[in-house]
Amino acid sequence: MQEDLNLFKKLAEKLIEKEEKQPVVKPTDQEDVFDEFNLYLDEDPISEEQFSELLEQIVLHTPRTSTKLFFNQLFGGRNAKATLGELLAVMLNTSMYTYKVGGPQVGIEKQILQKVIELVGYNPAKAGGTFPPGGSMSNFMGLLMGRDAFNRNIKKEGVSQKMIIYTSKECHYSVTKNATFAGIGTDQIRHIEVDKRGRMLPEAFENQVKTDLAEGLHPFFLNITAGTTVMGAFDPLEELCEIAKKYGIWSHVDGAYCGAVLFSEKYRHLIQGVEKSDSFSFNAHKMLNTPLSCSIIVTQNKEDLVHSFACDANYLYQTGTDDFNLGKTSLQCGRRNDALKFWSLWKSVGRKGLEEIVDQQFYLAEVARDYIKNHPDYTLYSYEDSISVCFNYKGIDPRILCNQMYEEGKLMVGYGTFDETTFIRLVTINSTNSKEEILNFFTTLEKFVEDFEIVEQV
Repeated sequence: MQEDLNLFKKLAEKLIEKEEKQPVVKPTDQEDVFDEFNLYLDEDPISEEQFSELLEQIVLHTPRTSTKLFFNQLFGGRNAKATLGELLAVMLNTSMYTYKVGGPQVGIEKQILQKVIELVGYNPAKAGGTFPPGGSMSNFMGLLMGRDAFNRNIKKEGVSQKMIIYTSKECHYSVTKNATFAGIGTDQIRHIEVDKRGRMLPEAFENQVKTDLAEGLHPFFLNITAGTTVMGAFDPLEELCEIAKKYGIWSHVDGAYCGAVLFSEKYRHLIQGVEKSDSFSFNAHKMLNTPLSCSIIVTQNKEDLVHSFACDANYLYQTGTDDFNLGKTSLQCGRRNDALKFWSLWKSVGRKGLEEIVDQQFYLAEVARDYIKNHPDYTLYSYEDSISVCFNYKGIDPRILCNQMYEEGKLMVGYGTFDETTFIRLVTINSTNSKEEILNFFTTLEKFVEDFEIVEQV
């Protein structure tokens, strides 16, 4: 084991060195990946020397998501304390379903959930939560609780009614997947109109509910987005929750992208009224720079978690109380420890440190928007209170520009579409970046266009 730990240290040091010198890896063509790297699994092992060399080759040719030129996804950067927690979780290799196996790790998860519940504003004596395996599954858990709260017999009898889901046209695609998983069906999803910033229109939501009720259908679930995937927009949470409550509809806040504004006094207003929701989720591996994956869902009433997800298993729950046997309220049985890395970060910087991480991302987005506004070759499509900065440069097709910068190993940034317009989407989610890194992003982009003479128009 010690030899392999030494190898890990060697590879990690080489990776960090490469990240500084070459922030973006020139990609290997997908058609060549098996020829370029010895990925095949054979009957006989390779030598230790070959194994070490192969691992190094693979590590150094994997896309670098922690560098100053990675702006492609809704995560990025590397926090040392959170990474330390992740490495220790791997070494401990606990599963989080029982206290007997998890020990103090269970206490760590419970403390995080308790503090999140308090920050959301739910009643700590009644509320509960868990760590699902990702944002999509957080939304799935919210949907299942909403389904079962509407009809407690569904758990035994199955879905037999036309139950209706409401969500915005800009929601995450997991809503569609989850409708199929839950037995609701995609035809029962109502995609509600949004305003020019991508926020769901409350009046349109209520009108659709009235229409569905008049047709004898059964509205039961509202998905509210706190940070849409493309524009980074926040649905008007408080107003939507009040309408949902009026009609007995479960309101779930999908804060996977930007729900962590919960930790910021300056930006918490973007989820004003969150305490009125029935469930709330966010991904610490996004705005809070925790290693993938780290997702959290909390709900007003822990009994909803228990009803939808608890099953007896005498071979598993043999010691401790249900309150410390976390498998009773989780989606799966065996569950990796995703709490330690977030706890390590939170413990080391405090709630105020988490606030600084969130606020830095909004500051960087402001830097980017100011640069775009002051340079006539750019067109800005996004707004304040978002860390998704959407723009185009010199009328160049963003798909061509983003893909060519990636293929040449110069810059990793993606593109998105809203209101039939496609644009570059710069996500300022890496809080370790500074103003200089954001300005360097634009310098790199402009130089690339000049050097490669890209002129294809949108």
